[in-house]
Amino acid sequence: MEKGSVILADSHQDLLEGIRGLLETTFETVVMVADKKSLFEAADKLKPQLAIVDLSLPVSGEVNVAREVKSRYPDLKFIILSVHDDPTAVDEVMSAGATGFILKRSIATDLFPAVRVALKGCTYISPSLAV
Repeated sequence: MEKGSVILADSHQDLLEGIRGLLETTFETVVMVADKKSLFEAADKLKPQLAIVDLSLPVSGEVNVAREVKSRYPDLKFIILSVHDDPTAVDEVMSAGATGFILKRSIATDLFPAVRVALKGCTYISPSLAV
């Protein structure tokens, strides 16, 4: 088990519950939040190793959430989740400083590889998005 914590930020409760169940096998603490304000409050308190954040998190412009996370927490590794497979969105998010980009439909196969790669300081993009 990884020592430390991870924050899951997504407004879809069912998705959060499923991901939390997976990550609890790896991290000591898994915190779920449903909006950007809660994400930042949790990050301030927890100082997590990793954040997994929905690209369309409420109260944010899509790519802005990646930029804002990177701006507020320059050392925090974070993976963006999205239903959007538009290469432009992927490029914008990664250039904004995300550590990874996972399609929600690929969580079952991509989550753990993305977490492992992100914790090592490298980047991960869902293979189905590779050109």
